[in-house]
Amino acid sequence: MKIKREKEKGESGFISGVLILSVSTFIVKLIGLAYKIPMIALLGAEGMGYFNSAYEIYALLCVISTAGLPVALSMLISACHERGSVREAGRVYRSAMAVFAVLGGVGCAFMLLFSGQLARLIESPDAAASVAAIAPALLFVCISSAVRGYFQGLCKMAPTAISQLIEALGKLILGVLFANLALGAGYGIPTAAAFAILGISIGAMLSALYLLLAKAIHNRKERGLALSTRENAENARSKAVSNLFRIAIPITLSSAALSLTRITDMALIMRRLQDIGYSAAGANAIYGSYTTLAVPMFGLIPSLITPVALALVPRLSAAIERGSDAGQSSVAGSAMRITVFFAMPASFGVAIYSEPILKLLFSGETEAIAVAAPLLSVLGISILFSCIITTTNAILQSYRQTAKPIISVAVGAAVKIASAYILIGIPSVGVWGAPISTLLCDITVTAINLYFINKSLPRTESVMSVYARPFCASVAMITVSYAVYMAVGFFGGNTVMSFGLALISAIVSYFLFAFVFGAVRESDMLMLPAGGRALEIVRKTGLIRP
Repeated sequence: MKIKREKEKGESGFISGVLILSVSTFIVKLIGLAYKIPMIALLGAEGMGYFNSAYEIYALLCVISTAGLPVALSMLISACHERGSVREAGRVYRSAMAVFAVLGGVGCAFMLLFSGQLARLIESPDAAASVAAIAPALLFVCISSAVRGYFQGLCKMAPTAISQLIEALGKLILGVLFANLALGAGYGIPTAAAFAILGISIGAMLSALYLLLAKAIHNRKERGLALSTRENAENARSKAVSNLFRIAIPITLSSAALSLTRITDMALIMRRLQDIGYSAAGANAIYGSYTTLAVPMFGLIPSLITPVALALVPRLSAAIERGSDAGQSSVAGSAMRITVFFAMPASFGVAIYSEPILKLLFSGETEAIAVAAPLLSVLGISILFSCIITTTNAILQSYRQTAKPIISVAVGAAVKIASAYILIGIPSVGVWGAPISTLLCDITVTAINLYFINKSLPRTESVMSVYARPFCASVAMITVSYAVYMAVGFFGGNTVMSFGLALISAIVSYFLFAFVFGAVRESDMLMLPAGGRALEIVRKTGLIRP
């Protein structure tokens, strides 16, 4: 009974954290898509090429500065509180904040001082102003990451969720406003792109201010517990920084390798397209269409799985700290089931419906959609693998096996760079080489990660439970929805109507087939909001399994 209660507590707490972050992430991504629509109308594919070029440089430096540290911080904070050591958690946080602030300040200065050189390095010299405009965001994101890591270590996901919404709204409102002002004042497209990207910096600043205020309020509530003594304070800080970097550096290296492949992807697309006869402006327009339409849609679903990883790490770390095999199995198993259950049908759907999705979101951008839709179909297949990578990396990192994701990502990056260079340089393949190389990379990383997990860690779920049942449900779902899509189109329905009805039928049929094929269990239903009532209804059908 004790093991069962611990398992249910671990699962429910894990799911509550996932739900909070998933809802906020979904809203943030919707805001991001809403942001892209007016931005591409204002700046065009050329302006979005400058915008995205600067953003990729920022994203790489942001990963180097923050990717591993928040995860490491959440692991250490979780372990401290599991031991009941609130004062030690405070020392870890203060040490981490100092490190984050230094990294953010250095990165910000680097981008400001070398904006021109960085833009020329990626063959987009007109993006220099955009690089400089986004530089302050690096400092604010570093500060935000420290506070988010602290709260995530306490399994408090609300501050992270609210700060993400503030950042996204700031980017949307201020970015569109500044772009309009720049164009209205008669500035050229490169300058207007820089004004637009300045909204990201201000949004990041507002997010950081909110988090610092939330942390100050939290400190007042725990002031009596958080007071620390002076003895061995220097040694304690040194130990905290050492532990932080020992965990963070391998995680950062694996994340940086993935970001570096995106930068390489950008440079390869620009250069190799020019090698096979495209002009610099033509290559930039293709790159702008690909990165503005196809890549954000590809990244939408994996970003919704990121909350699974963020909630997984502190929960799994706490279970490991207290030596609970039942807790470890419960949390890791839930994470894998949730990942595949939602990622697999999404991967099928984006691959099949890439064109209607883009037409629905970016109506009027006919030329950009013609370029991006076929590429998104290939990226759609990668969604499942990208989601599994996120969760399996988090599992390995929670067990302090941080070197193994570096190995898998390094091999995957090598596969991506080599295949992209070869494929994009073939005239008959061209830009198709970019999404194909992404697919090959993600398959490689997924296979290696699963090998490491199956070899090194206790098996938590059967292959049938995690993969086969959702696969069968997804195949049945896509068959039904595509039949609806074709039927509505045959009888005169437009793209919006056909896709809308197909989407509704896909959602309903997937959950129905999930019950039929046994992809959903009673324990899964109980973890959802109002799951108890829903379970009572489903039990009457006889489709649910214990």
